[in-house]
Amino acid sequence: MVDAAVADSINSVWVLVVTFLIFFMQPGFALLEAGQVRAKNVGNVLTKNMTDWAMGVLVYFVVGAGVAGVVGMLTSGAAFDLAAAFSYVGAPGSTGWIDWVFGAVFAMTAATIVSGAVAERMDFRSYVLFAATLTGLIYPVVQGLTWSGGLLALADNPANNGFVADLLGVGYLDFAGATVVHMCGGLAGLVAAKMVGPRRGRFDANGDSQPIPGHSMLLAVLGTLVLAFGWYGFNVGTQATVLSVADDGSVSFMGAALGRVVLVTTLGMGAGAVAAMLVSTLRQGKPDPLWMANGLLAGLVAVTGAVPHVTWWGGLVIGAIGGTLVLPTYRWVVDSLKIDDVCGVFAVHGAAGAVGTVLIPVFAADSAGTAVLGDAWAFGGLDQLAMQVVGVAVIAGWTVVASAVVLTVADVLFGLRVSDEEEDLGLDRGEHGVTVYPEFVGDSASDGSPTAVDGGEVRTDGGDDLDGELRTDGGERHSESRSSSEQSSGGDIKMVVGVVRPDRLREVKTALAQVGAPSITVTNVSGRGSQPAKTGQWRGEEYTVDLHQKVKVECVVADIPAEEVVAAIREAADTGEPGDGKIFVLPVENAVQVRTGIEGPDAV
Repeated sequence: MVDAAVADSINSVWVLVVTFLIFFMQPGFALLEAGQVRAKNVGNVLTKNMTDWAMGVLVYFVVGAGVAGVVGMLTSGAAFDLAAAFSYVGAPGSTGWIDWVFGAVFAMTAATIVSGAVAERMDFRSYVLFAATLTGLIYPVVQGLTWSGGLLALADNPANNGFVADLLGVGYLDFAGATVVHMCGGLAGLVAAKMVGPRRGRFDANGDSQPIPGHSMLLAVLGTLVLAFGWYGFNVGTQATVLSVADDGSVSFMGAALGRVVLVTTLGMGAGAVAAMLVSTLRQGKPDPLWMANGLLAGLVAVTGAVPHVTWWGGLVIGAIGGTLVLPTYRWVVDSLKIDDVCGVFAVHGAAGAVGTVLIPVFAADSAGTAVLGDAWAFGGLDQLAMQVVGVAVIAGWTVVASAVVLTVADVLFGLRVSDEEEDLGLDRGEHGVTVYPEFVGDSASDGSPTAVDGGEVRTDGGDDLDGELRTDGGERHSESRSSSEQSSGGDIKMVVGVVRPDRLREVKTALAQVGAPSITVTNVSGRGSQPAKTGQWRGEEYTVDLHQKVKVECVVADIPAEEVVAAIREAADTGEPGDGKIFVLPVENAVQVRTGIEGPDAV
């Protein structure tokens, strides 16, 4: 028989495991946000996400967790004890420290949500100040009002009830943070996005929305799935007790509670994704993968506060409502409020969290684990519904006001947004001096091996079909046989420039090597020719693509006829469709080899 000490040990290990799982949501947020911004701002988003965690845990340790305890005491009937509020800093034992780490990952989630709303234009110093304040004050106050026994919470000892909870006779229900964490972060992000202002070009002169597509839907969807995986720690992990110890010392497994939480989490996730897919299909004519990803997350957010309290079908309905609201809520934020919420954090985290939490008593399960609407008031009836509405309003009001104040201070100290020049250049270079996607590669990789801009292997022997050494001029040296007059006049040097489809680069390289002209310069370019313009959609907004991605291949030859090079490029690049590209042949007046100073054809 398992004794109490073993049960406590297992519960502690369980909390640690789910804590690590919740931390794994951090790379999910980084991928999700990075995919929805332009390539020139990816490094800035990644830096902000790392800062949220690294700086956030320090601030939450030194200040945040203690503030939550203080607020809990001050807004309830509990006696004030400052030392008790900050007792985790001392030596409360291993369990106390584990509990603190478990609380910290929730605080970091609230902070990370904000970066997706203000991406691509917020000054990094202002963001750091806001993130620090959110983890040190804004979120801890919300935690204090709820989970730390404050204003909205019922206590084991009625004398310590929160003031509002004591008035209504019921406590606020938010199991894993649909409003405490997600709505707090989503509203803070919305306020920040409003005060920072929209990205340049996001709205035209008439105030109409103009889409700015992110650079990688792949990263956004992968980030969504990583978050969904970590969410099991977020929701199921909040059921921190897996083995319950009774007063008589007997131990029981909390299987029913865990089962309900994991089932409702999973059903809410699926329902949210499917609902968003259907809504995007009805509105746009085709299912949109980014909306589906957002709906999946909104379904999760909506049930996060409800998972132990509602029936399985109630969780499914709540998740579907969250997913259904994502697209219209986002369009309301953009089109009516004129707020540039880059990653739709209010639609996903703010609105879904609020609605899902208010609906808990409507779908509540009774003690037998089942309910129909007639029995759905298991947690206090209309009083509980009133408490849910009041709780959402209190958390929302505090978050909005506190965020506005902190952002105003940040604006005075640093300015909320970068300069127009930095925004055009990209925050990666302007704020950090880095480029996440370098346009050029060096002469070799870190291990000394050759590199290729198309990701393929660079063959110094010209490929499997070629024998012998290839010279830098693409063929054998003929300087000995060339007449002195040819050498003195510089000979005939030509540059062949081919603009081709990127997916034909490998074939073009091979063809050039086979005609003896492997020395090339390759550049990623975009341009416009005979290929017709296309339209794309980003979050349901249509945009025109009239500059198409191409690869420019430049090859300078002396001993090899330019006609052979042209023929090789044309044959390799031809797909038979408009947009295959063009080839140009240009005379080259002279060539100079940098290392030796040799001029003319020998330099080629």
